[in-house]
Formats: sequence, C-alpha cells, structure tokens
Amino acid sequence: MRLQETLTVSIQEAVFQSFGVTPEKIEFQATRKEFEGDITVVIFPLLKIIKGNPVQIGESIGNYLVQNHPHVVKYNVVSGFLNIVISDDYYIQYFNEIRHNPTFGFVNNLDTKAVMVEYSSPNTNKPLHLGHIRNNLLGFAVAEILKASGKKVYKTQIINDRGIHICKSMLAWQLFGEGQTPESTGLKGDKLVGNFYVAFDQAYKKEIATLIAEGKSEEEAKKQAPLLLKAQEMLRQWEAGDEEVVALWKKMNQWVYDGFEQTYTALGVDFDSYYYESNTYLLGKEVVQYGLDKGIFERDPDGSVWIDLTQEGLDRKIVLRSDGTAVYMTQDIGTAIQRVKDYPDVGGMVYTVGNEQDYHFKVLFLILKKLGFEWAESLYHLSYGMVELPSGKMKSREGTVVDADDLMAEMTQTAGSIAVELGKLEGYSASEKEALFKIIGLGALKYYILKVDPKKQIMFNPEESVDFNGNTGPFIQYTHARICSILRRADFDYSNDVSLILHEKEKELVKIISNFPDVIQDAARQHSPALIANYTYELVKEYNSFYQSVSILGETDSAKKIFRVQLSKIVAQTIRNAFGLLGIQVPERM
Repeated sequence: MRLQETLTVSIQEAVFQSFGVTPEKIEFQATRKEFEGDITVVIFPLLKIIKGNPVQIGESIGNYLVQNHPHVVKYNVVSGFLNIVISDDYYIQYFNEIRHNPTFGFVNNLDTKAVMVEYSSPNTNKPLHLGHIRNNLLGFAVAEILKASGKKVYKTQIINDRGIHICKSMLAWQLFGEGQTPESTGLKGDKLVGNFYVAFDQAYKKEIATLIAEGKSEEEAKKQAPLLLKAQEMLRQWEAGDEEVVALWKKMNQWVYDGFEQTYTALGVDFDSYYYESNTYLLGKEVVQYGLDKGIFERDPDGSVWIDLTQEGLDRKIVLRSDGTAVYMTQDIGTAIQRVKDYPDVGGMVYTVGNEQDYHFKVLFLILKKLGFEWAESLYHLSYGMVELPSGKMKSREGTVVDADDLMAEMTQTAGSIAVELGKLEGYSASEKEALFKIIGLGALKYYILKVDPKKQIMFNPEESVDFNGNTGPFIQYTHARICSILRRADFDYSNDVSLILHEKEKELVKIISNFPDVIQDAARQHSPALIANYTYELVKEYNSFYQSVSILGETDSAKKIFRVQLSKIVAQTIRNAFGLLGIQVPERM
C-alpha cells in the first residue's frame, strides 16, 4: 500500500477510537514549506462528523499515528492542519522499490472502455499554423497522458476537405496558376494550395471594390462578385459529382494531405485513424428521423427540424434545414455515432477544439445524451484559448498566419544560435549539431505552449521560450543532459540498495518523485498537460538545488555516493518519461 493509503487506514482507526465514528475520506495536501512535515492532513472536513476543536482533534490523531503507524516519527498541528513527519526508512524503502521500474508512474491498461481523442482537424485550403500547433500538441499530449493513466486510446482527426473555402483555392488555381504543382514550384502541397486561397481573397476584394465604385452597396458587392459566384457554382458541381471538378478536388486535396503529413512528422504527432468531412457530411440525417419518432426533435411548419434545449438553459437548435440539408451539428452527431460503430470499445471521446466552439459542444453533447447513447456521458471538450503573437491575431485569408513549418524551422535556428553563443558544442559533428538544435528548438516550442493551462490564452514569444534559464524546455533538457554526464562519469557499481540517513535535499527529491503517479492521474482527469510540464519543472528545480547542496561523485562515503547517483538516475528517468508524455525529446549531451 502507498503512504496515503496506509495513513488513511490509521487515521480512520484513530478517529474511531477517540470519537466513535469512521470518516469515509481523509484529505491530504503537501506540507507548506514554512512548517516541518512531509504530508499534511486537513482536519476541517472531519468537523462534519466530529464536534470539537480542530487543534485537539489533530493532536489526538497525531499521537495515535506516532504510536501506531510504522513510518510516522513526529507531528505538529497548525490551526486545522496536522503536519506529519515520515521516517527516512520509508523513503529509502520506497525508493528502492521504484528505482528498478523504467515506467514508474505509468499504469497498464486497466479500463475496458477506450477513449477516442480528436485533434488537428484542419481545412485543406491552407497549411497548418501556430494555432494548429497548440491544438496538435494538446491533443497528442492528452492522448499520451490518458494512456499512461491506464486508458486505451485512439487518436483521430476529421479533415475539413469540402465546402466553399476549398472551392475558392481550386478556382484560384484554375484562374491564376493552372499547371502549377508542388513538384514544379518546389513548394509543399499545403503551402501551394494555401497561396491560391490567399490569391482568391485578394482578387475577390478587388472585385468588391470595383462593384462598390459602380454604385453597389458593400453587402451587394460581396454577394454579386463574379469570383464568389463561380466558387459557389463549383461547389454545386462538386455536390452533383461533376467528374472534372471532383478530379481537381482529389488532386489538390492530396497535395495538402502530403504536406500535412510532413508537418505532423516534424512536429512528432501521429494518428490512428482519419475521418473526412466529404465522407461524413451526410451522416446524422437518419438520426434526425429517430429523434423525431422519439419526440426529441420537432418539425417546424417550413419542414426544418429543431431541438428545444431552453429547459437546459440553452436555445432551440436546428438539426435539419427546410430543404432537407444537414447542418454542422447534424454531421457531428452522425460522426460521433459512426466512430463508435467503427471502434465498438470506445466509451468516451475528447474533442480538442478552440474555445470559440464551447457552445457548439455543449449542445452536441446534450443532444447525444438525449438520444440515449451511454457513451455520451463521457464526452469532453478540450477547450483551449487562442495563441497570439505580439503583432496581434493571425488571419488565413490575408496570409498573415504564422506557418507551422516556418515556426519550427525558426525555433531550430534560434536554438542553434543560442547554443553556439553558450559554447557548449565541442566535439559535435555538423549532423549532431543539427539534430540537437531540432530537439532543443522543438522542445522549447512544445514546453512553452504545454506549460500553460489549456483554457488560457497564450502570447507566444519564440525568443523567451528558448531561454536556457527559468521555466523553459531547454532548462529542463539541460538538467537531463547534466545528469547523463554524471552517470557517464560514475565508473563504479551503483546497482545495490543502500540504507542511510537522508539529507533534507535527498528526501525532498524522493518525495517529489513519489508524486509522479498522482500527477499523471490528475493530468488525465483534468485533461491538462500543464500539470505534467510544471511538475517536471519543480522536479528539475529541486534537483538543481540538491546538486548545489551536496557532493555527488566527490562524496567520500560510498553509501551516500551510490544513493546520490541512483537518485540522479531516477530523476533523469522521470524527466524523460514526463517529457515523453508531452512529446518532447531530451538529449543526453548539450
């Protein structure tokens, strides 16, 4: 049993002996640094079942623990908080149990129900940008954290590959660049198609300006611009299955898919399945009839179908237009149902989508619950804030987005410049330098984004993220490399268990390491990679304090030296495992 579990049993016994009742749950927290102790029991919740002074209750429980729990050596009570000091023997024993486990903190697949995590979900009319990077990093990290917590996970995305925005790029290619290919231009396919999307918008604005000059209102000009009318006609042709239009659509989409895959590989994210809007946009229409039959949906006089959610504090939501065409909500209902058909063991889904869609997902989840799907109780919107730059918001149509590939290249270049300035590259070949710069640059980018609570907006500062000091990816990577250097120089056998009195810095490190399993579970429950990121930073800060406070390889006491090397090794392992959950590599030399 783990420490909190054994303490819970002893505290329940103490309360029953002294007060004749047994509390169901005991609340623990970390002891505040200004007080002596390793773990703290919060007494206030016990006042619901025990009448008395919280200090006296704490004293009673503390006395019992010292006398009856094998690892409690002393205690102190501050107001309603019982601070408990745990013996060194417990931490040594615990450390010796976990240090041989390379996946300490991870739980093997316990749950029979799988979770499907959706992320990325781009449009095929433009390359991935900084906003997509946050989406991909969050979705991938949450999927990895859920796996580590004991869940079976499927990673998926839905690609928005149809609609008027796709036709705009196709039309612009026909008008302004027919014959251009990724091969002939040397551009990635997604960038080439994205350029035509921008070109359409530029030409469209000129047409609007001309029509306004001819006396049209702005609203009339936007609707009557010849380019828009041509794009709308192309969409109708696509929906009718016109062979030439469909062939062009397939060709240009494939260029984009190939470009996306290059970006995903560079970013280090992957997927188990892909869904395409061109295949799913008709899904859900048959569910509408089921909802009508069950009285969940209602048909208006014009033939449109709605659901009334006003009783739940929402509004009426359309699920089928009067002409019988589906809306996005209908499509999302159908796609969710289809995914469970495709993967019958799915018991829940996580949708990684920006916070501008909060209301959409409230409605979607509620409709699926009303339709009676059991798995609808386990749907989660991983809502996240936008990423902005000091220069302001990004706009795809105007070509002012921060391209994902360009940003990754810039981060690699910045990391290289800083590493050269620091002069830590003796003995590296050119290829080794390039690989290291990519690891540092991408690590800086990923950590800067993932250390922030998903719900918060991010102001991204590339130079700040590559700082080798403070709460940054490179600072943590450098500490890992420092430990690897220690392990390389430890030319003695440090495999045996040892028993000794712990230095306060050693004890603090073991305590932080012991929290790793709980941090993984908390991060999984909260769908928050930030908990993993900031835990790793706290671990690294504490290790650097330990490194400054005690001698490791220079220690003359062999038992202490062996233990400190062992401790360094498991810290490095925990950094690797934690960063692995975030999709961040750690170098062995820097």
